[in-house]
Amino acid sequence: MPRYALKIEYNGAPFAGWQRQAQGLPSVQGAVEAALARLEPGPHTIAAAGRTDAGVHGWGQVATVDLTRDWQPFRLSEALNFHLRPAPVAILAVARVADDFHARFSAIERRYLFRLIERRAPLTHDAGLAWRVQNRLDVQAMRDGAAHLIGLHDFTTFRSTLCQAKSPVKTLDEIGIEEMPYPGGREIRFTLRARSFLHNQVRSIVGTLERVGAGSWTAADVKSALEARDRAACGPVCPPDGLYLTGVGYPVEVF
Repeated sequence: MPRYALKIEYNGAPFAGWQRQAQGLPSVQGAVEAALARLEPGPHTIAAAGRTDAGVHGWGQVATVDLTRDWQPFRLSEALNFHLRPAPVAILAVARVADDFHARFSAIERRYLFRLIERRAPLTHDAGLAWRVQNRLDVQAMRDGAAHLIGLHDFTTFRSTLCQAKSPVKTLDEIGIEEMPYPGGREIRFTLRARSFLHNQVRSIVGTLERVGAGSWTAADVKSALEARDRAACGPVCPPDGLYLTGVGYPVEVF
């Protein structure tokens, strides 16, 4: 059976997360599998590079699926996009891949973006797509706090108590924090890169760094929280609205 990789974009707001839900709640995986069933008899099960939570968005999610027909990649993407309507899910690209390629286990890097918008007025165009805070944040202080998290660490403090990972030890390769103009305020973008992440790790880190930017924490407090290896030492977990899985890296370019 030929295997295909799908590059998927989605707005996570109406979904209970990426993963198909036993309770029948809407999921991104369920939407894509339903579209596949319109093309070939199912059931179809797709494997994704990352299981994003409810409300989290995707710009570059990758999933793999085995099909019986030998599809031309462009035609498969067009057919899937037709059957995905009106769900806020789009197939950006399709590639034929080797039988041993797996969206999750073959990945060597995952990249996330978190959008924080600092302004007094409520969001209109970006409502549900970014986290709005009203207080002015110190970007350099947040960078100083983030520096303590780069590298190989035990991230117990920054993972959900529901996390199923076997080990809390991860290597965080990058945390970038950039600011840019935004109507009526300012947008701050956090970019994080690692081979893999723990459940709620990104939102825990961004929520904690926001406290540093607001002046409630110091950069040194981030280091102390990390070294505590205790979930109770973490700052608040920020909402999912501003989080995007932007890309997945593999040893060889897929698309």
